Amino acid sequence: MERSYRVRALWVPCGRAPGTVGCVDGELRVIDRPAELAYRLYAGEREAGELRYTRQGDRLVLIHTQVDRSLGRQGLGSALVRGALDDIRARRLEIVPRCPFVRRYLERHPEYADLVAG
Repeated sequence: MERSYRVRALWVPCGRAPGTVGCVDGELRVIDRPAELAYRLYAGEREAGELRYTRQGDRLVLIHTQVDRSLGRQGLGSALVRGALDDIRARRLEIVPRCPFVRRYLERHPEYADLVAG
């Protein structure tokens, strides 16, 4: 079953007109696609990134985060991780952060430390 979350828009404006290639416009959504073992980030209708994981019981092992290079430096990776972590918390799961980007995010956001498997 897919789960979809709207994500607060915290990205840095790209400095180009909305709709320009490489510029984010539209609502950000994070969707869990369990059949694909991935959270997907959408900016409007455009797929902008993914967070890959594996499942080990009540734990998700977060293994790789990737954002479309043409949309880089706008905070989309952080929006993707935040949306995934909020979903994981709502589902009462734990995480094993193997992805370096996720580990750095957790260092900057200790409010998610309770999700890390002990």
